[in-house]
Amino acid sequence: MTDILVVEKVSRRFSPRITLGDRIAGLLGATVDRRPVQAVTDVSISVRRGETLGLVGESGCGKSTLGRMLAGILAPSEGRVTLAGEPPMRHGHKVTTRIQTVFQDPFGSLNPRLRIGATIAEGPVTHGLIPRAEAGRFAGEWLARVGLDPAFAQRFPHQFSGGQRQRVAIARALAMRPEVLVCDEPVASLDVSIQAQILNLFLDLRRELGLTSLFISHDLAVVRHVSDRVAVMYLGRIVEMGAAATIYAMPRHPYTRALLDSVPKLALGGNVGVTFKPIQGELPSPLSPPAGCAFHPRCPKASDLCRQERPALLPQADGTLVACHHA
Repeated sequence: MTDILVVEKVSRRFSPRITLGDRIAGLLGATVDRRPVQAVTDVSISVRRGETLGLVGESGCGKSTLGRMLAGILAPSEGRVTLAGEPPMRHGHKVTTRIQTVFQDPFGSLNPRLRIGATIAEGPVTHGLIPRAEAGRFAGEWLARVGLDPAFAQRFPHQFSGGQRQRVAIARALAMRPEVLVCDEPVASLDVSIQAQILNLFLDLRRELGLTSLFISHDLAVVRHVSDRVAVMYLGRIVEMGAAATIYAMPRHPYTRALLDSVPKLALGGNVGVTFKPIQGELPSPLSPPAGCAFHPRCPKASDLCRQERPALLPQADGTLVACHHA
């Protein structure tokens, strides 16, 4: 498979906005931290045509920021993103419809004043993919494709359940005929039974349409279910990346192992119950990341070398890339 989406040494910083509260605090003599936040640092990944790359990590590690740069919603501070050799963003603006995004909150991502049919057909009509006269039929076909009644096209977003709204969001994104779909925590706001339905829909549409996708989630079980390869992110950097089956069977980075250990498991036999081992410590602040390996304050294998020198992301014998001195 060839690479369709390529990310080369991408970083993203956010400069803090000065609020009225900050100004008042400054006048009162308080110290206000105005350092920029380094959300993503020196990330290089690629997504192959027809595959799903899972991106996992704790909340606040930079997953969504990276996803928005890949989708052309945010511009990188450094580095570049290319889709089939072309940038998705130029001069600070998205210039392609070939990448679409499904967001975590389907209600927040849908216009509450537009009927669902108009929401699905709006993009294709605007970009000349279909004539305006075909909008109603087109919207109905996509509603049926995601398992909803075509008659729902006349309803507004508030008249749907959370799972139904996410189906609409998927239909709206895929109606643009994208080459790449970025899914940013698309089932995180749904209960478990609805999550399974949306994931099965995603897998069915992937097979039917030959989708290429980046699937972002903090839920390792979800990522394992849908992904061909997995990239593990910690404090803005990729620390491990490889085939999903390999990473789940033999995680090499201590952070990946800790993430897998933190997933609750049902114990059977003599000690029936749920077991899990939470990750020790807290995710460091991106305002003041630790020296050396960023994971070393929480790592049981940390050595002096880990505290002093940041490990490079290097290939292993099984093809996995790992950033660890002790892999």
